[in-house]
Amino acid sequence: MKIIIDAMGGDHAPEAPIEAAVKAAKELDVNIALVGRDEVVRAELAKYKYPSDKIEVVNAGEVITNHEEPAKAVKSKKNASVVVAANMLKNGEGDAMLSMGNTGALLVSGLLIVGRIKGVLRPALATLLPTAQGAKMLIDAGANTNCRPENLVQFGIMGSIYMNKIFGIAEPKVGLMSNGEEEGKGDDLTKSTYPRMKNAPFNFIGNIEGRDVMEGNADVMVCDGFVGNVILKTVEGMGGVVGKKVKGIFTKNLFTKMGAVFVLKSLDEFKQAMDYREYGGAPLLGTKKPVIKGHGSSDAKAVYSAIIQAKKFVETDIINEISANIGR
Repeated sequence: MKIIIDAMGGDHAPEAPIEAAVKAAKELDVNIALVGRDEVVRAELAKYKYPSDKIEVVNAGEVITNHEEPAKAVKSKKNASVVVAANMLKNGEGDAMLSMGNTGALLVSGLLIVGRIKGVLRPALATLLPTAQGAKMLIDAGANTNCRPENLVQFGIMGSIYMNKIFGIAEPKVGLMSNGEEEGKGDDLTKSTYPRMKNAPFNFIGNIEGRDVMEGNADVMVCDGFVGNVILKTVEGMGGVVGKKVKGIFTKNLFTKMGAVFVLKSLDEFKQAMDYREYGGAPLLGTKKPVIKGHGSSDAKAVYSAIIQAKKFVETDIINEISANIGR
């Protein structure tokens, strides 16, 4: 199995992707293709000892930054690292691809280059969120801001399959994001989607509200990309504030520092449970081959988790499962 990594994407590129790639080559049964500026990637790789037969470098002289318009950049920068990686995946030169770079560029590359599974109207970005009941999926997290009911139903199908295959949940609970639990609540999109979801081939539990997100009351939380991205950014911001507040409480004075000693293990467990780095990246569900978007601020630990996620994505044959079920 070969995982293609955009070595130039992300706030900590190329250091983080390369460190993670070296670890994966040593510890996992995978080969890695690092795509980026040849001299830069090789210079960073030279810092490590690694199995040279498991890591290859593919030159890509251009980079798409976060300040560029995605569609225009993908079409004009044919030698950009994310574009080269997407073409490699399309041409069968790898089994999955991963990028921590420009989200829009990855979405455009996934849609226009890798292509959609037949029957999928719109691929969706599926983010895993840390909740009180473990990792739960938010779909769509920003790929599609204007959706129709049939799009949301497909998001529910794809998300349910992913949570079943990756996390082993027999019948993932699928909830529709709304401003109330009652069937008649929500905007026109939500009201139109609800009856279709009742007849969809997944375990639909009805509407869920914002407070259900962090409680983890649904395994798959379905919404359009606008709502999903607002939820995602809110959760990320809340996590940062909570972390600072907790640290402030236990470092306030000598007595609180002494108290922290007794709850240190529990604090570490809490920190780990809320750490996005444990969950890898966000799969773009609906493309013909596995495409994963890593967090822009991913360090080596987060990239390594995303590589593990990509490996599972390939091994569990989610693509064919989605293809077989989407028409239902």
